[in-house]
Amino acid sequence: MSVWPQGVARHVLEQVDSTNAEAMRMAPALSGPTWIMARRQTAGRGRRGRAWTDPPGNFAATLVLRPEGGPADAARLSFVAALAVHDALRQLCGPQLNVALKWPNDVLLNGGKLSGILLESIGSGGAIQALAIGIGVNLAAAPETGLLEPGATRPVGLLGETGLTVRPDDFLATLARAFDDWHRQMRTYGFGPIREAWLARATRLGETIIARTGTTETTGRFDGIDETGALILSGPRGRQAIPAADIYFAGV
Repeated sequence: MSVWPQGVARHVLEQVDSTNAEAMRMAPALSGPTWIMARRQTAGRGRRGRAWTDPPGNFAATLVLRPEGGPADAARLSFVAALAVHDALRQLCGPQLNVALKWPNDVLLNGGKLSGILLESIGSGGAIQALAIGIGVNLAAAPETGLLEPGATRPVGLLGETGLTVRPDDFLATLARAFDDWHRQMRTYGFGPIREAWLARATRLGETIIARTGTTETTGRFDGIDETGALILSGPRGRQAIPAADIYFAGV
């Protein structure tokens, strides 16, 4: 059983529109880092305004905090969150669990999308007053594939893929501990160790992938991430650093 991290609050709600939206509403009154978990979301959302559905028994929670540094430092917390989700799954389900990280902020199980991470912030003039790190994990069931965009990674559920049942409350406790550990490491040693740990768990490293941003598509070899967290692709035009994109796997 994970020990809840010291100095971190938690709120468990039966129902909310979105844990990220609730985090932003609560942020001005919070005195420190706070996890907000909902047993049901009615209007969950993913990256770029996409819908995120939550069948009963799935995990939906947001960590709201006041990050140190500027927007670039806050953005790198998505890698901390991904490492925490990865490690929480392994701790609860065993080291044999076939989980991997997909840039920029997905966690895969057996090659399918098990978890997504969404960062949103409140701030002005380059200063971030509050950061919401939303995390969804398909513990019980995966959403319908009819909601997918063409070429997107198929969604999977932990129960369906492994037969293992993990309660959202248990996952929250393990996740909060893992996030706190990785976050402390980044505050102490910088992004370097986080980057190396993330790459050690990354999927398709050294393989050909496709990065799409709006109407622009770039195909190249996935050569890692740089010190800002940007994707490094090597192709006919040499090495490129891509700060934001949707990733698709070549031949899938």
